[in-house]
Amino acid sequence: MTPSERQPPTASRRSRIPAFEVMRITDEIARRRLAGHDVVSLCAGEPSARPAPGTLKPAGYTGPLGTSPLREAIAGHYRDWYGVDVDPARVAVTTGSSGAFQLVFLAAFDPGDRVALASPGYPAYRNILTALGVRVVEIPTGPETRYQPTPELLDAAITDHGEFAGLVVASPANPTGTMLGRAELTALVEWARTRGVRLISDEIYHGITFPRTDDPDPRGVTAVELGSESIAINSFSKYWGMTGWRLGWTVLPESLVAPLEALASNFALSPPAPAQELALRAFTDESYAERDAVVAGFARARALILDAAPELDWGAAAPSDGAFYYYSELGPQLARFGSATAYARALLEGADVAVVPGVDFDPLAGERAVRLSYAAGEPAVAEALDRILRFQAR
Repeated sequence: MTPSERQPPTASRRSRIPAFEVMRITDEIARRRLAGHDVVSLCAGEPSARPAPGTLKPAGYTGPLGTSPLREAIAGHYRDWYGVDVDPARVAVTTGSSGAFQLVFLAAFDPGDRVALASPGYPAYRNILTALGVRVVEIPTGPETRYQPTPELLDAAITDHGEFAGLVVASPANPTGTMLGRAELTALVEWARTRGVRLISDEIYHGITFPRTDDPDPRGVTAVELGSESIAINSFSKYWGMTGWRLGWTVLPESLVAPLEALASNFALSPPAPAQELALRAFTDESYAERDAVVAGFARARALILDAAPELDWGAAAPSDGAFYYYSELGPQLARFGSATAYARALLEGADVAVVPGVDFDPLAGERAVRLSYAAGEPAVAEALDRILRFQAR
């Protein structure tokens, strides 16, 4: 075969991962709105955006792990919220939590390693790990464990699949909104320690919680407090509403700081400097009060959904302890439409309401469930619920 006859190169095998369904639906919402449809979106997990400052200084590269003032401010945040002393040198600022996951997975795992994830769960964990050649072991969860992994489930998975190199947990979790209390997270941290498993805790929704009045950890429990080898990942996107600024962070064990710095300096050079400048304003009393008021709005929107649940007449639903998601099986609507994907498509076309089918979060049982995001706020949720009920009554 001559060079001119050779087939063009194909995409890499590592790129053969599913696209994020939420973003595809977001594009469809934009198209329908351009066509004149009044779409109510309970799709994306995007809170009210934080306004940009009036003026930003000219910005160049910063250090690969972020500016010293911002790393110190994040360490102060852990002291103020959790009563935990964190060395700022262990804080790495990243391009969103997505950048943190990529760098942490690269620093912590080799191709062929096994990493356990709860299912349903955020699909990017699975897809990033798969693209990096890491073998993903999904741990099916349900109401009996409040959609969270347990040491018993993990032991059973090791019996079936072999030892793990890592475990990713999320609290509050996407899509379920469920949380790990102090006792449950402590048990997982201890299980990981005794097994030599790297535990990575996604804490991006900390602060968006709906605790009991007597809850000793109203913001959530950080894994950093419970184990020196635990990794915590967070972001300015959810609680602070800075989604488009693409800024997150990770708190690392000392052994991973230098490896992650080497990776970061090659992959991204540095986190975005203007976003770091803006983020310094996040850790003020005024900012916390402003964002807590937003969380109170999420609580009111959540209450609307919980109050409407009997009339929606769906199936089993996750408790929704935090974040801004309601994840529920469809019950009778599943029999009517056949799948969550078909239900979501019909709802968008017939009522201009966007929800996410659960297949994004659970490849096995996700076609039975949908996720509603109430980040859109109380008026949008009220309107959407009215439309959903009218749509189902047809």
